Amino acid sequence: MAMVGGVSENKGSENSLEINELAKFVVDEHNKKQNSMLEFQKVVNVKEQVVAEANDAGNNNDIQYYEAKIWVKPWLNFKELQDFKFLGGTLPIDGC
Repeated sequence: MAMVGGVSENKGSENSLEINELAKFVVDEHNKKQNSMLEFQKVVNVKEQVVAEANDAGNNNDIQYYEAKIWVKPWLNFKELQDFKFLGGTLPIDGC
């Protein structure tokens, strides 16, 4: 069980339906707020914050990494994107 306010590892959940749905939500919310065209690719690491891989829709060869913080209250069907940061274009997965 994760400690309140603490960061916990969640290895193996990168491919879960719930995490992928949250990551897609994050990219969609970012696109709405920033008038951007990022496309969700895959989740590469899961902690308290989801780290997702995306590429700019205009440049399919340039993989970019972003870190997102999402506030989720499943009992209220509530999701809110709180933070979305660009981490770089060639960040190694182990460095996330």
